[in-house]
Amino acid sequence: MNSEPNPLKESEKSHWWKSKYVTVTLRVGLSVALLLVVIISMDDIDWNELPDWNNQTAFWTIGAFVFTLTGFVLGAVRWQRVLIALGIHQPLPSLFSHYMAGQFVSNFLPTTVGGDVVRVGRLTRDIDDGPISFTSVVFERLSGWLVLPLITFIGFAINPGLTGLGNSTRIPLVVGFITLIGLGLVLLLLGNDRIGKGLRNRKGVLRFANAIHLGIDRLRQNPKAAREVIISAFAYQFVLLLAAGCAVEALGIDQVGLTALMAFIPAVLIIQVLPLGIGGLGVREGTLVVFLSGIDVPSEQALALGLAIYAMTLVGSMIGFPLLIFGGRKGSTEDDSNETEM
Repeated sequence: MNSEPNPLKESEKSHWWKSKYVTVTLRVGLSVALLLVVIISMDDIDWNELPDWNNQTAFWTIGAFVFTLTGFVLGAVRWQRVLIALGIHQPLPSLFSHYMAGQFVSNFLPTTVGGDVVRVGRLTRDIDDGPISFTSVVFERLSGWLVLPLITFIGFAINPGLTGLGNSTRIPLVVGFITLIGLGLVLLLLGNDRIGKGLRNRKGVLRFANAIHLGIDRLRQNPKAAREVIISAFAYQFVLLLAAGCAVEALGIDQVGLTALMAFIPAVLIIQVLPLGIGGLGVREGTLVVFLSGIDVPSEQALALGLAIYAMTLVGSMIGFPLLIFGGRKGSTEDDSNETEM
């Protein structure tokens, strides 16, 4: 009998931790653990802080959901503006289909691969250009790196009363500055002409970096298109603020006004994309408890606000389920199932 070790089997054993079952279990467990930490840290929980369900609550809840759906549409518009800036013209209905399929994967399925991969894969089948598809999604994300910190800074500037609140002031501002610094480094690094020459005609992963470099060049040469991307990004984020504002009204959180939403919510949106848990669950709620404590919002209401935002996004993302299954080209169902493997 052959007693020689099998290198393939040894490799598989050594990488057991990469198993989809292990990864998904860890992510779900982490979300539950984070929520438990938030709840346990709350002293003398009083669920009476939450409002009773009535006509007014229903009105604001419906409004929050409508703005959430509008945000999805504007997210697809933002993606379309990025593609136009890159010289690619795609119909909005097609992009919305891909966008919502990605939203469903990101917000509903506990996968190790985000919905951005689904979007890149589907757009690549449409335009037959993987690097440009990848670049469009990267630029769409980077537009948020610019807009979200600016909204935070504007919120604090309009309402100086939000400053001097300890961590409730310090953390959003630090997150905003770090995000802008990160954006600047990415643009300086990949926008550098010398680095661009080195990336020219590269194969493999570097061809995607080259596509980003070329995309930065196109935005420099077409400032009008760049402005349209930024305007669409502001519109998208502002509608998300309106959705959060409606949720605030539904929960009867009187301490939170428009400027507080502008100061705190963008930082929450930045922090919740950290690869912890499922759909930012636990991270978002804990961050809101910390931020809103500075303006005397009860922890119960801050926690409920985070869960409400997640629930609205989750329910809205269900639109992406049929689009994930049937929304691609022929033969895309098998490809999408591979992309969304856990």
